[in-house]
Amino acid sequence: MSAPSNWTSKIGFILSAAGSAIGLGAIWKFPYTAGTNGGAVFFLIFLLFTVLVGLPVLLAEFFIGRKTGKNPINALKEIVQHPAWAWIGRMGMAACFVLLSFYSVVGGWVFAYVWHAISGAITPSIDFGALFGSTISNPTLVLIFQAAFMFVTVWVVQNGVSSGIERANKYLMPLLFIMFLLLAARSLTLPNAMEGVKFLLKPDFSAVTPVTWLTALGQAFFALSLGVSTMMTYASYLDNKQDLFRSANSIMWLNMLVSLLAGLVIFPAVFAFGFKPDSGPGLIFIVLPAVFQKMPFGTLLFAIFMILVAFATLTSAFSMLETAIAYFVQKQPSSRRRISWVAGVAIFIVGIPSALSFGVLGEFKIIGKTVFDLWDYLITSWIMPLSSLAVCALVAWVLKRDDVIAHMREGSDLPPVVAVVWRNMLRYVAPVAILLVFANTLGWI
Repeated sequence: MSAPSNWTSKIGFILSAAGSAIGLGAIWKFPYTAGTNGGAVFFLIFLLFTVLVGLPVLLAEFFIGRKTGKNPINALKEIVQHPAWAWIGRMGMAACFVLLSFYSVVGGWVFAYVWHAISGAITPSIDFGALFGSTISNPTLVLIFQAAFMFVTVWVVQNGVSSGIERANKYLMPLLFIMFLLLAARSLTLPNAMEGVKFLLKPDFSAVTPVTWLTALGQAFFALSLGVSTMMTYASYLDNKQDLFRSANSIMWLNMLVSLLAGLVIFPAVFAFGFKPDSGPGLIFIVLPAVFQKMPFGTLLFAIFMILVAFATLTSAFSMLETAIAYFVQKQPSSRRRISWVAGVAIFIVGIPSALSFGVLGEFKIIGKTVFDLWDYLITSWIMPLSSLAVCALVAWVLKRDDVIAHMREGSDLPPVVAVVWRNMLRYVAPVAILLVFANTLGWI
């Protein structure tokens, strides 16, 4: 039985999917990842991978989800009618579980900074680097706020991602864009701001390394929530009237816009305040408060902004948890609440080592990485691309060409050639790009 169509409008689906895709990928991860990988040259490679690889794969996940109307495991079983392909769905569900375990840690940091702003800990005279360091290294604090983040996530998902989330996205996502535009405008007027703009927009190709390519590919998948089946799950609630091409295109460019705005907020301020662009995961938590303190009512605006970031973070978490439990919920619909809470507690427990990676477990390394960095590396640099490679093979090589194109054209008034070009990109460009990056990284070429 197909899943019901839960989206009440086209814009509601686009903003909800954009909220799932944007989250911390564009707001938190892109600025510090670009900062540690050469700035503009990373942004350029990330843009190319998003358009040439990310967009075709996003459409492929939309196709599988809408075509079957089922959770990823059952969707892949049905569409190919071979149990082996269901392992792509299982891998996606497992990846969502692990991804949410360390994503919830950063979500907890966002919650902590909402509390800092409300409680008065954010002041013009404070050392923001020291505040961030003391926040993420305090085991009690990080676990409390990680637990709070998971509690809110489970509390919503246990009742299903209802039209309330969709309605909220219609207001809160535009507010997030407006706040970013205001912040970018302020950041660009700071002394020495143009050095930050050059860092973001003027490529230095000498900074390119094999790691840059792999990281940019991983960021393209992370930023669009690809390779972990979340977009399959969201698309399973669509009817055939939705134009998948226009929806995916809108989601991609909204994501790119937020990434660009995040860069224009962060990097001019980085150079203006004397920070280093390669400061790592704490960049947004150290620089943004300083930017707000240069504005009238800065502390209040920072609190409002962090609340909006928290909402964007939660919308991504909703889709991850929904994907992680969708298979079990479909088998036992009446047990949705119990399944949600059991999964939420398990994710929290698995996330504890990640939460402590910046404090008491900071010296504990696996292959030279903390638990937090290891999960991030495995999910974004390996599982997401490999899962997406399998999706490319399935939709572009295994399934019948005419059936795929016919379904993709449902709800779309675009010329037929668009579907043909998309399938060819999925068939040749996307998998070749993924394989070349892997070969380069492994030293094969």
